[in-house]
Amino acid sequence: MTRSSPSIRTLKAVLASAALALAGLAQAQAVFKITAIPDESPTELARKAAPLVKYLEQKLGTKVEFTPVSDYAAAVEALANKQVDMAWYGGFTFVQASIRSGGKVVPLVQREEDEKFRSVFISGDPAIHSLTDLKGKTVSFGSQSSTSGHLMPRSYLLQAQIDPDKDFKRVAYSGAHDATIAAVASGKVDAGALNISVWEKFVADKKVDTSKVKVIFTTPAYFDYNWTVHSDMPVAQREKLTKAFLDLNRNTPEGKDILDLQRATRFIPTQASNYKGIETAARSAGLIK
Repeated sequence: MTRSSPSIRTLKAVLASAALALAGLAQAQAVFKITAIPDESPTELARKAAPLVKYLEQKLGTKVEFTPVSDYAAAVEALANKQVDMAWYGGFTFVQASIRSGGKVVPLVQREEDEKFRSVFISGDPAIHSLTDLKGKTVSFGSQSSTSGHLMPRSYLLQAQIDPDKDFKRVAYSGAHDATIAAVASGKVDAGALNISVWEKFVADKKVDTSKVKVIFTTPAYFDYNWTVHSDMPVAQREKLTKAFLDLNRNTPEGKDILDLQRATRFIPTQASNYKGIETAARSAGLIK
């Protein structure tokens, strides 16, 4: 029986160590990163993401991380520059990401609710009953890049011959839907526009006094939120992700938990053409040049 010389044993040890280091590096690089537009508070976004992250880890067989961003523009840049693998966008943010990336983003799925999404205008002023009554008042939108908190409400105001920048006493931007509710409820602004889903959640959780703050207008339906990836992602990976979302089922405890937090009945496939109307509205409102 021959024995390895010390130099060979040393070489083997070095190679084994290098292999372990490379394996560790590969594992570190295998993290699948997701983000979301900050349309709600950071704590709420983290709460909504936690069970979804765990579920995707099981389905993808790799570590998944939720990476929060500071604002809507950062969410657009993160995916366009491939700093994250997948992003939760509103319809307008998707359009912005598509333009920013030169058309290199692909929407995979949306909630069933996002086929016919709506915005609401709310007010705590008993004298305000309609959009016309908002003239001369202070009105808050959410983020400037928000579909349901700014773009579509602005679009429907313009259709009603109301120009927010000329007809309102002051236009404010709260940054998020829950912040808009808080601004209206506290009397900081006379009215606000936001995502109907967040409004209904606040009402259901009794976080807003509907005897004091009421809906004065609900917009017609439009396409909104989706989960989007970069087009450089391999097709097989896209299909695996899509299947993971479509497989979520309310009849399982895990599925119900995730869908409830996402405020979704179920997820369905979507496509870029669904958001052409959003792009048209953005251009008409002067939000895309």
